[in-house]
Amino acid sequence: MTEDLKAFYKVIEDINIAMMTTRRPDGHLASRPMANQKQASGADLWFVSAEGTEKVTDLEQDPHLNLSYFRPSTMEWISVSGIATLSRAKEKIKELWAEDWKVWFPKEGDATHGTPDDPRLVLIGVKIHDACFLEVNQSKPVILYEMAKGWLTGTKPQIGEMHQLEEPRRPK
Repeated sequence: MTEDLKAFYKVIEDINIAMMTTRRPDGHLASRPMANQKQASGADLWFVSAEGTEKVTDLEQDPHLNLSYFRPSTMEWISVSGIATLSRAKEKIKELWAEDWKVWFPKEGDATHGTPDDPRLVLIGVKIHDACFLEVNQSKPVILYEMAKGWLTGTKPQIGEMHQLEEPRRPK
């Protein structure tokens, strides 16, 4: 794993929620909050959704998506461009399943709902095409100082390190 990829996972570790943007069938974009799931083989990032939702319909038509993250306390941000793969594989669902999924998949009279056997569960695996992000390794006072200094001097604040992840480009 590259150093930039390690830094990427470290930054998103505590953010937890990404805004996932997909392209609707009419061509317009739609964004919604999605919770990161634990890391597992088969994709760079994992999310869970319900069968029949608009995001699943969008991704079935066009698997390209964008994920954006922001942490206000440190000004860290991430933008991810990727390709989604939908999975209904029970083995992978059981591997990724978390207790808090029950909140989003209530029982509705069936004991399997909200469990790994819930037939509504759809995993969204994301293969990162490219990502750019700002990793901040400064304390809050230093960030505030850099912001004030930038404002007063007209210079760009030095609050962190920019990273770029890119899928290896294939020759045309």
